[in-house]
Amino acid sequence: MGTIEDNVDRNRKLQAEWYGEPLGDRFRWLLERLGISQASLAQVLGLSPPMLSQLMSGRRAKISNPGVLNRLLAVEELALDPGLARLSRDAIGERLSRIRAESATTSSGMRVTTPPARAATEEPARALQSLLRAVASAAEIETAASLLDAGFPDLAAVLRIYGNGRTADAQAHFARTLGTP
Repeated sequence: MGTIEDNVDRNRKLQAEWYGEPLGDRFRWLLERLGISQASLAQVLGLSPPMLSQLMSGRRAKISNPGVLNRLLAVEELALDPGLARLSRDAIGERLSRIRAESATTSSGMRVTTPPARAATEEPARALQSLLRAVASAAEIETAASLLDAGFPDLAAVLRIYGNGRTADAQAHFARTLGTP
């Protein structure tokens, strides 16, 4: 493997550590769910289209602007809204425009979000991931899981799977555990 491929692999691993999964997976899910283009998503987030592409492909690892991360969480919250399917394209566009104009909601620049309560019926694993990732960093989730390992290994595994794991793994765990998608 050459240097570029090594860097992309390293960046994707860092993204999974920092954001719970590679950003390309998160962005592709949003593009599909909202029916928008990469250029539109970049505009909503406040990124240039090339920067979004670099984050998606792993050529860049980190979202360094807290406002961009704040808007990403807001877009994910919209995508998890159980009423999304009833919204017109114009209504979705209006909601995305409001997100684009939104400023960070805490002094650290991080958006503190809880997915809508009914989102659990539509995307339960992703809703739980969003909740955990909104309240703790990947390192904090791992520290909490490590503290639980000895006495509560199943709970520690849930923290790791949903807090720091890939969405596909969380969805598979949810289906195995509760017998639903």
